[in-house]
Amino acid sequence: MGKDSLPQRRRRAREIALQLIYELDLRPALSASDAIEMFPWDGEAKDVAEYAASLVRAAARHTDDIDSLLREYIVGWRTERMVAVDRASIRLALCEGLIERKVPLAVAISEAVELTKMFGTMESGSFVNGVLGRIVRSVENAEGDSENAKGKDGSSAL
Repeated sequence: MGKDSLPQRRRRAREIALQLIYELDLRPALSASDAIEMFPWDGEAKDVAEYAASLVRAAARHTDDIDSLLREYIVGWRTERMVAVDRASIRLALCEGLIERKVPLAVAISEAVELTKMFGTMESGSFVNGVLGRIVRSVENAEGDSENAKGKDGSSAL
């Protein structure tokens, strides 16, 4: 553990993960393990490196699931046409907050928006926030509908 606080170390881990997810997106023949191994980890705290690597591996495992969510909920945009940094940031946030549930979803979204503002275009922060908001609202509504379809004992009412 370094002198930095946990939120600062997590932010640094996300910065690294975003870079590696971006690299994997642009170099599809590269494996997550190879990208992680090639990253210059010198000077990084062990917990930062471990968390970043876990995010990259998880995002690589779930890329198809995340891209399916994007295709389902984002009308008029193909994932291939998105700015690569935006796409990487969305993958990171959905993986960390929705699929793997490593942090609260609001934290994952907030961090993704901030990272996208740093590394993306002028419009990236707003775009990523809008995309993530739309997906999260849709998923939460779907989960709420499935809960409403259950009886008091948890069995399906249908």
